Amino acid sequence: MSLFITSLNSGSNGNCYYIGNRNEAVLVDAGISCRETEKRMARLGLSMLNVKAIFVSHEHTDHIKGIAVLAKKYHLPVYITQKTLAHSKVSLADYLVRTFIPYQNVEIGGLSICPFPKFHDAVDPHSFIVSYNDVRVGVFTDIGDVCEHVVSHFQKCHAAFLETNYDEVLLENGNYPWFLKNRIRGGKGHLSNRQALELFKAHRSDQMSHLLLSHLSKNNNCHIAAQAVFNECAGDVKIVHASRDRETEVFEIGATRLFSNYEQAHRSATLLNDQKLEM
Repeated sequence: MSLFITSLNSGSNGNCYYIGNRNEAVLVDAGISCRETEKRMARLGLSMLNVKAIFVSHEHTDHIKGIAVLAKKYHLPVYITQKTLAHSKVSLADYLVRTFIPYQNVEIGGLSICPFPKFHDAVDPHSFIVSYNDVRVGVFTDIGDVCEHVVSHFQKCHAAFLETNYDEVLLENGNYPWFLKNRIRGGKGHLSNRQALELFKAHRSDQMSHLLLSHLSKNNNCHIAAQAVFNECAGDVKIVHASRDRETEVFEIGATRLFSNYEQAHRSATLLNDQKLEM
């Protein structure tokens, strides 16, 4: 009863996340071309025929530029709010357009997708939790502030794509104009490494097994440094860099938490002591 996840691409040049069980899957955003989506999925042994829908977080180009061709070629319903559709200028046949309401689950086969609102400089931005039985995976990117919506959903996840867009020092000392720096670090921009780390440390579930560091800036971040900082406090959580240049491997996410060597030893010792007391 697992979910299988991969980041097909993550960054300002395009975002596309695959989440599914063995029979059906959804894409959260489709910001790379149809051809590139197909190529990357084929390299991973994934089939587009398993993809049953596309969910759109907001109208920025790096999240939608592949949608029209993908949806038309594979007859995929596109779940998008009316405001986002109107501002996206994406041309979709009416029969492919579906809308959604925050906190109202959408059922796609055995998958359940819950949209929830977030802070970002878009007209009607949303993030998503994808569930299959008791397994939950969240997509938390393009977020300007760690609001109560983000916290409450992050706490439930067995795995998450979490935005770590920029290093605060690199952004401050970089060559971006001030208006762009302020947009990025403003309340409707992106999460810094520090903000994402604080969310992870304070609110990760005991059941979390994988965290994919996502939407890293090419100019204002360093994935090696970001990953090292998260690794220091990761415990049993596998920290993965979601690249802006290629797909990640496919990760299987289950509801059973993997215990550390220390925890395993402690549990074994406790069990042994209990057995001795029973003798």
